[in-house]
Amino acid sequence: MSYGFLIETMVSVLLLFTILYCVRLNKQLRLLKADEQSLRATISELVTATEIAERAIAGLKMTMRDGEQTLSDRIARSEQLSVDIEKQLGAGEDLLARLIRIVGASVKPEPEAPAVPAAKAVAAAAQAFAERARARVGGIAA
Repeated sequence: MSYGFLIETMVSVLLLFTILYCVRLNKQLRLLKADEQSLRATISELVTATEIAERAIAGLKMTMRDGEQTLSDRIARSEQLSVDIEKQLGAGEDLLARLIRIVGASVKPEPEAPAVPAAKAVAAAAQAFAERARARVGGIAA
């Protein structure tokens, strides 16, 4: 009977250790389950943030394309205006040269003042006007 009691005691002790081990294992499984839920929530938030970022990047790309198109249009328009202003400046200089020739040819010398100083004054004024026009065009084109 002593062997039976000893075996039953050993089985009881082993059963007790098994129960304790199961309780500990259950506790660890609960912790793992809680961590899994936390990890799932984190992954869900990460997926949402990624989707938002992708939409923002797409919007930025669209804005960049629009800005690039607008800038290209403005640059082309500015180049065209610069060419037009350059042509107008050349035409103005030609007109000014003709006016200087006309004024020089039509001024009759007076007995007191020779015609050359009057033509030189007109030429100097015309040159100053042309330089101011170039400076204005240079300021706009630059």
